[in-house]
Amino acid sequence: MLPIQLFRQNKELVIEGLKKKNFKELELVDEIISIDERRRQLQVENDNLAASINSASKSIGQLMAKGEKDEAEKMKADVAKHKEQTKELAQKLAELEQQQEDLIIRLPNLPHSSVPVGKTPEENEVVRTGGKRPNLDAQKLPHWELTEKYNLINFELGTKLTGSGFPVYIGQGAKLQRSLISYFLNYNIEAGYNEYYPPYMVNETSARGTGQLPDKEGQMYHATEDNFYLIPTAEVPVTNIYRDEIIKEADLPVKMTAYTPCFRREAGSYGKDVRGLNRLHQFDKVEIVQITNPEKSYDALEGMVAHVEKLLQNLDLEYRILRLCGGDMSFTSALTYDFEVYSAAQERWLEVSSVSNFESFQTNRMKIRYKDGNGKTQLAHSLNGSSLALPRIVACLLENHQTPDGIKIPAALQPYFGKEMIN
Repeated sequence: MLPIQLFRQNKELVIEGLKKKNFKELELVDEIISIDERRRQLQVENDNLAASINSASKSIGQLMAKGEKDEAEKMKADVAKHKEQTKELAQKLAELEQQQEDLIIRLPNLPHSSVPVGKTPEENEVVRTGGKRPNLDAQKLPHWELTEKYNLINFELGTKLTGSGFPVYIGQGAKLQRSLISYFLNYNIEAGYNEYYPPYMVNETSARGTGQLPDKEGQMYHATEDNFYLIPTAEVPVTNIYRDEIIKEADLPVKMTAYTPCFRREAGSYGKDVRGLNRLHQFDKVEIVQITNPEKSYDALEGMVAHVEKLLQNLDLEYRILRLCGGDMSFTSALTYDFEVYSAAQERWLEVSSVSNFESFQTNRMKIRYKDGNGKTQLAHSLNGSSLALPRIVACLLENHQTPDGIKIPAALQPYFGKEMIN
């Protein structure tokens, strides 16, 4: 959530940032400022009344001590009237504050100055590439045929049990999934991330804290009777661990990792772009989250990018890193790097990770703070990244490492999988 001070001090910066994010409701900025001005005027009135009540209360005591009872009673009546006025003002202030927050919470985060201008994925900026593209023969198979050939995943069974977008992993397919999760977690733990195993459902406050609500309300599965939401990513429960907390500056950065299944209603279209594992309603993902000192958050972001990049190198996959343009960024992000892996059988790039700095956008909502060297309480910055999302990684591993004799398992994964080949 953007701080109200930003609207007061630099309205034009807010508007330019919203335009870069391709946000359309720019009239909300003036509405927020107007409400804030009315709220501040009422606050001055309320403060003046409170000061008058305090002054009168002291005078009443003095008048009673002098025996001037009638004058004291008259002043008591004035004080009672002022107290009623302050109650009315307090109610109006609360209403204005709620109106203001309801509007601000609809605005996305402002993009970092390095974010490219653009509206579509085609306008994203390629930062660098790595890895080697495999030289597959003409008989190469897409992953949905490989999973059937080696009995790794049954998409039809998932449709029978639940619906489309809920695959069932079988035998070596289930083991590959489990092996990747263990490898990703251990890799993150070795880099200093503390592992958590959070709930798969969160309350409305948690979903609002990380920015999923109200922006992604229609994309989340909602258990209406309990008003719980199935998580779209481990970022939601993990970041909320520090909601309403003040962290010691010496304890920053806080580094957390977690594996969870993720639930998203966004799947449902048809065609090769969403076939097989390309887009699912339920999928597994290992997440990394950092809470940092604001002065160090962009160094932390670059460190997280390097961390994910090394993981892809260890899996022997060709990849590229994109800096997202303003119109392709998430609601909450100030700067996002996407990782895409080349799918050799589908002959296209698939997104497998996003690494983002949210600056104080989430921490302002969640009131995640720290005390600086001067003892002043400040908002921390939050960051997160996929390390990694499994479905498209599995798709690319199967497709890129297929051979006539089976599917090669990358050396880094072999200790977890226990074999060099799927056959």
